This record gives sequence, C-alpha cells and structure tokens, in this order.
Amino acid sequence: MTEPDSRRPIAARNTGWADKIARRLVRTGITPNQISVASMVFGVLAAGLFYLTAEQFGERSIWARAALLVGAILAIQMRLLCNLFDGMVAVEGGKGAKDGAFWNEFPDRVADLAIFAGAGCAAGYPELGWAAGGLAVMAAYVRELGRAVGLDADFVGPMAKQHRMAFLCLGTLIACFEPVWGWDGKIIFITLTIIAIGTIITIIRRSVRQVRALKQS
Repeated sequence: MTEPDSRRPIAARNTGWADKIARRLVRTGITPNQISVASMVFGVLAAGLFYLTAEQFGERSIWARAALLVGAILAIQMRLLCNLFDGMVAVEGGKGAKDGAFWNEFPDRVADLAIFAGAGCAAGYPELGWAAGGLAVMAAYVRELGRAVGLDADFVGPMAKQHRMAFLCLGTLIACFEPVWGWDGKIIFITLTIIAIGTIITIIRRSVRQVRALKQS
C-alpha cells in the first residue's frame, strides 16, 4: 500500500464499525494485497451481472433483471469496502508490503474497466461503457502522474472514484424500475453519459491543477 499522505480521503475510515472490521481482518492474517485482489474480483462480478441483464429471461425477465442489477450494486459496494479495508489493514494494521503500491492501484483499474464495460452492455451501448472505463483509468493516471513528479495525490472531482461508483449505483437502482416505464436501458445510458462527461471534467481539473502546481514549485 502507499503511504498515509497519499491515501484517498474516506469518511468511513474514521468510523467505529470500520475500525472493528479492520482489526478483525488484521487478526485473521489476511493481507492488504489479498483484499485488493478481492476488490478486483467483486468488480468483475459486478461486470458479469450487468452483462447478464442484457439477456432474455422469458416471463420473469423483469424480476430477473432487477435481481441482477441489485446484485451488481452489492458487488460494487463490496469492491468499495475492499478499497477501504486494504488501506486500513496496511496502514493502521501495520501490514503494508513492499509491493503494496502495485496491488493498491492495478486491481482498481481492472475493476473500473470491467464495471463500466458491463454497465455499457446493460445499457445496450458497450462502446459507451468502455469509454467511461477508459476515462476512469485516465483520471487515475493523471493523479498518479502528479505523484510521480513529487506532488500530493489529487482526488478532486466532480467524478472521482467514489463519485463515479455512487452515481452508477444510484442510476442502476433506478434502472430496476425501467421496465415498468418502458425505458429499458435508458437510465443506465444517461448515467454512463453523465459519468463520462464528469470524468472528462475531472481529468481537465486535475491536469490544470497539476501544471499550475508544477509551475509554482
């Protein structure tokens, strides 16, 4: 894992329940890297559930689709919990490894691409999903580029990771009711479009702030 000053600010990190779970994970012998890999697995699981919503399920298609979408939401939340606890086990639990920086970032990029690609399939526009995933990776790249040249990690939004995932989960939840309104796929399409536009703005903001900081230094 990376050092504490480069960690994403997460309010839940300071809560009692998170501290208790992190302490239990430390006692089990589970490593931060294993938790990071688990986050990638949950991301791929969410992608698969999104993909399956595009399939037909006969008379129960509405309920099956809603169940798959809810499953995708839960998988995304599990991915985010893993993102929370890998850092807590590494830093607060003192179990960070020398290769932790790699496992802190690489699984996240795979999860981002997978989740958005799957969501694009659910919306009927896989190319939009891949575009949103690519932009998410680009936003992370700009952040890490700043760190590579000696700047603090910049987690500014409007579509940082937690914002993208929260907005996607909200849109997915609303999409559960689409068949009732005859809007199949439209809500997730709109959600991905907003995420893509917001991520472009995020990339631009981070880039401008980075260049400005480098000039001032």
